[in-house]
Amino acid sequence: MPKQLIINSDDYGRTSDISRGIRESHTNGVVTSTTCMMNIPTTSADIEVALRETPNLGLGVHLVLTAERPLLSREQLKTITNDDGSFLKLPILLSKVNQIDVEEVKAEWHAQVELFVKTTGRNPTHLDSHHHSSYFSPALFRAMLELAKEYDCAIRFPFTHDISRELEETFKEVPSLIKEFNPRRPDVFIVDFYDEKATHEELLGIINNVKDGSTEVMCHPGYVDDAFAKESSYNKQRETELEGLTDPAIKDAIQKNYIELTTFANL
Repeated sequence: MPKQLIINSDDYGRTSDISRGIRESHTNGVVTSTTCMMNIPTTSADIEVALRETPNLGLGVHLVLTAERPLLSREQLKTITNDDGSFLKLPILLSKVNQIDVEEVKAEWHAQVELFVKTTGRNPTHLDSHHHSSYFSPALFRAMLELAKEYDCAIRFPFTHDISRELEETFKEVPSLIKEFNPRRPDVFIVDFYDEKATHEELLGIINNVKDGSTEVMCHPGYVDDAFAKESSYNKQRETELEGLTDPAIKDAIQKNYIELTTFANL
């Protein structure tokens, strides 16, 4: 069995500079795939640039439930938005995860995927979620699986990694849900290339230990301006990731290990 590696960048469209960095990490580096935040007003324009400049970059949807504003109105999303119509922040969502109306989530996520299809003219290669929110409850995980089935696309499958407290309840339901939907997904999911571990040594270690089958490595490269640096705690680290992902030594290591770089579309 060959070694297939998907190096997927989250957060395409978060800002135009982040999108530019992701495209560069594909053109000059080893990133093969990205997922788009469709609730950000500038994302569609960034996608149009990607379709022109990086046609081989896999494009999926980064389902959003915890950042900025939804596509639908406050009246349609009363259990997952603040009074001003913006999404609940991550800690608040986690504290209320069993009280939210999943039908609201389904409607909003469906709108996000539909906007992607309208922008690209095709279905996403896969679905994952910002802050991993689609895995916070069995009902949310089911909602993502239903979308993946509707749009015939793969999913990120994080349960091959350490299970955080937020995912414990969902993990209990994973076997039955996977048996029911049988979504296309990588065999292994790796989150280690992140923050203080986003180093050349860490990435090289990941590459040298890729096993037979399919593996996804999550990453967050990008360029960051001062405004975003003030808004997000994960800021300049993105430029460090970009540097590592475009290091020629990493591409050499992939070749020496006989690894095939691929996208979710080829699973």
